[in-house]
Parts: sequence; structure tokens; C-alpha cells
Amino acid sequence: MNLPLYFKQVQIGPMQNFVYLVGSTQTREAAVVDAAWDIDAILRLAAEDDMKITHALVTHTHPDHVGGRFSGVQIEGLGEILAKVPLKIVINKAEAGYLKALASSDLIKVDSGDEIDIGGMKIKLIHTPGHTPGSQCFLIADRLISGDTLFIDSCGRVDLPGSNPEDMYFSLTQKLMALPEETILFPGHNYAVKTSSTIGEQKKTNPYLRFQSLRAFLSTMGYA
Repeated sequence: MNLPLYFKQVQIGPMQNFVYLVGSTQTREAAVVDAAWDIDAILRLAAEDDMKITHALVTHTHPDHVGGRFSGVQIEGLGEILAKVPLKIVINKAEAGYLKALASSDLIKVDSGDEIDIGGMKIKLIHTPGHTPGSQCFLIADRLISGDTLFIDSCGRVDLPGSNPEDMYFSLTQKLMALPEETILFPGHNYAVKTSSTIGEQKKTNPYLRFQSLRAFLSTMGYA
């Protein structure tokens, strides 16, 4: 089904996070990607657009993307939105265990290549481990929400617990760089002078996508 796309990018929180609302303007159903920081503001934005949030999609389970305690600060997230809206949380099965505070019945555990239907709008899930074991990106038509895997002219950190630089290299080169060059990139943080790019542009400008070998990538990341 080819429905008109609803797509909103919103910067929320002191860590320059991007939260996304995606769905169909025909069915008025939407998903929120990485619901964290200010749940009431997120719900208010959806309501102002007359959209009903039915799913919460998770790129990865770091607190600034799903909620929880970080550096002594309690961040609103999935628990708070579940208390206000009946929805399903879509998470890669490799990280579902990190959401122990949530009921298993609230979760949809997915793997790479799976699709989620949001009001008739198909969203393809791409497992991109590296930043975390269960990091995933969401492909909606020609738009890629990349979380903390791929940033504009950069990529996610690989020096954190659960990170893996080898996995990151293959996620970038074998999965994301295989997408059509016209695919529009929407990252998980506002770390650049612009808020979106394309895969084709990133192939030319992103230094982390220009390594010809895993060894060279690891050396630059400090692992050789």
C-alpha cells in the first residue's frame, strides 16, 4: 500500500537528540522513534497534527534514546509514554533484555529485514550492530532513520560497553552503504550543520565511510 507519508524530525533534550514521528497522513496512525526526554511534548506534537501514536520504535537502548538514569539525571522514556498511550514497543531482539522494567507483552522483538506496518505504512528494519549489539535503523520509503549508527559526516561511538568496532565497519559498509544513493539520511543526534543528508553525499564526505579495509578502519578507531 502506497500511503501519503507523515514524517517529523524534532530535536529534544540537552544531548541534541532527534526524535521522529512517522506514519500515514491518510490513516492518521504514527510511530515515535526513540521516545525520550519530554514525553508530553512528543505527544502534544502528534496531537497537534491529529496523529495517533500506536508504536514506539527503538534504535538502541541507551538512556538518552529510551529513558532511564544517565549521569545522575532521570530521563523520561518508554515507561512514561506507555503510562499515557497504549502502544507496542519495537526493539531488536538482541537488546530486548535491556528493557527489563517493561512487560514482555508490550514488546515486539524484531530482526534485520523484518517490516512493521504503521497504519498501512511499511517500515523496514535494518540491524546495524556496532554502537550497541541491537542497534537498528528504520527505512521508510526513501528515508533512513539511522539512530547512533551513522551520523552526518561521522558514525557512532564504538568504545562503550557492548560496542564492537568490527560490527560497526560491516554495518556501515555492507548494509547502509548498499542503500540507494538518493536515500535521505536522518541521524539520531543533531551533531552537524544540517539535519539531513543522503547516502550518496555521505559516501563523498563522511571520513568513516572511506576506509578500504577493516584493518584501516580499526587502526583509525584505535583498535589496531
